[in-house]
Formats: sequence, structure tokens, C-alpha cells
Amino acid sequence: MNKDVKSTLLKFKSLLGLIVLCVIISIATPRFLNINNILNVLTQVSVNAILAIGMSFVILTGGIDLSVGSTLALAGAIAATFAKGAGGGILVPLLIAIVLGAIIGLFNGVFVSKGKMQAFIVTLASMTIFRGATYVYTNGTPISGISGNFINIGNKKIAGIPMPVLIIFLVFIIAWYILTQTRYGRYVYALGGNEDSARLSGINTDKVKTLVYVISGITAALAGVIVTSRVGSASPNAGAGFELDAIAAVVLGGTSLSGGEGSITGTLIGAMIIGVLNNGLNLMNVSPYYQSIVKGAVILFAILLDKRSKK
Repeated sequence: MNKDVKSTLLKFKSLLGLIVLCVIISIATPRFLNINNILNVLTQVSVNAILAIGMSFVILTGGIDLSVGSTLALAGAIAATFAKGAGGGILVPLLIAIVLGAIIGLFNGVFVSKGKMQAFIVTLASMTIFRGATYVYTNGTPISGISGNFINIGNKKIAGIPMPVLIIFLVFIIAWYILTQTRYGRYVYALGGNEDSARLSGINTDKVKTLVYVISGITAALAGVIVTSRVGSASPNAGAGFELDAIAAVVLGGTSLSGGEGSITGTLIGAMIIGVLNNGLNLMNVSPYYQSIVKGAVILFAILLDKRSKK
């Protein structure tokens, strides 16, 4: 195979994988290409895509954030409380949730950067801490009775497009701009490529590293607001296991777990692959038990393909 063709295929392997998956599922079940189903897929993908975009910043530095599911749950619960108090208003609960997400991200970032602790250990501990905090805050029961404009965040359509889908693209554009058009974005890649070299070149690596966890916390909190508004209540179990899907989306999108290589566009494609796969398996009435096996196998295959392509 021509080297230029091979390099092009490798560069766009995630997109090609998504296209092939869509073709296979559309052949297996014609209902897949229905416009309502496509919008449904995009809506279902919204939460994981937003989590994965924040996770991309962390993984690009060579870190990981296992606390996003717990952050989602706690932010959603607190947003629900203020939404009820504000009569279902949007601004107050949204701002409070985002500030909380930023604080949790700062908590993780300081321990990782200043405390020189492994990100896996820090975020595993904070995942447990903030999940416990959610149970304490909610007393283990869902916070329901939310109404008004807050519900529109997860359910309203603008020009026929669901709000969560519009939020995905807004978050995507902001994240893409930060990573590709700003000095900070270059620092993120430099830190992931070689932290010692980045430090010796004058980059404040602690600051860069801390901020990626703040970004991850903010996107997790935003995802929590969407989940809460979509169902009209906040469950203390919300977001359980979501960190794994977010990491999978980042990896499927071609971002290296060792850091320094990847893109937000790839992450969005990776989230779409997971969403399309879930939707297709549901349309084909595949048992949820088998769905987990298929998803795991696809992720393993993607990682293997990525490793072999770099040899």
C-alpha cells in the first residue's frame, strides 16, 4: 500500500471506523437511519461526549480522572436543590454546579501536581469521597420535583435540534479552540509529550496540570446538569461507571494514554462510536449482557490497532 494512503487511513481511522460501524448497523436494522433515531443517538451521546472532552485534557497530559462520575452525581444533586429553590430556573443552579465541578477538579489537580501523587490514586480516592458526599447530601434518595426552565436544558429543542446536542458542539468548539489556538493548549501537549522537557523550557507544569483537572471537573458538572434536567431528578447513583465510557471514548478517538498525542475531534468521534454501537445493539435487541462484551472487545481492538499503527 502507498505510504501516503496508509498514513491517511491511519490518521482518519476513528472516522473510518465510525462510518463502517454506521454502514453495518444500517444494513442490519434500517430503523437506524431514521432522523428521529439519529437525534436520539446524539442526545444519548451528549453526556459521555462532554465528559470525554474534559477527560481528553487530562489524558493528553498523561493523567487520568476517575472522579468524573462522582462529580457528575454531586453537581447534579446540588443543581437539583437550587433548581427547586429557584423555581426551576437555569442560571443559579448551572453556575453553582460549574463552580463545584471546578473546586473538585482543583482538589484533584493540587494533589496530583503539588502533592506529586499518581493521578490514578488521587482520582480513585476522590471518586469514593465525592460519591459518599453525594449519598450524604441526598440521604441516599433521589431529589425530585424539579420543574420549570431547568428541565428545558435536557429536553428542549431549538430548530428541531435537542439542547444537549447544541451544548456538545458549544463545548467542543471551546475545547478545540483552547487546545489548537492558545498557548495553554500547546503547553498541554508539551507536558504530555515530555514533562521534564516542558519544565526545563520554562512551562509552569504544575499550573498546566492542575488546570486540566479543573476543566475535567467543569465538564463533569455540566454533564451532571444535563442528566438531572433530562430525567427531572437527581439520583445519588447517577454517573456510576461513566468514567469508563469517557476514557473509552478518548482512547477510541486516537488519544494516547501516555499523553502528548490526540485531538478533541477524535474524542467526539470516539463518543459517537460508543453511542452508535449502543444504539445499534439496542435496535437489534441484543441482550445488555452481551452488549458489555461487545463494547469491551471493540475497545480492546481499537487500542491494539492504535499500538500496532505506531510501530
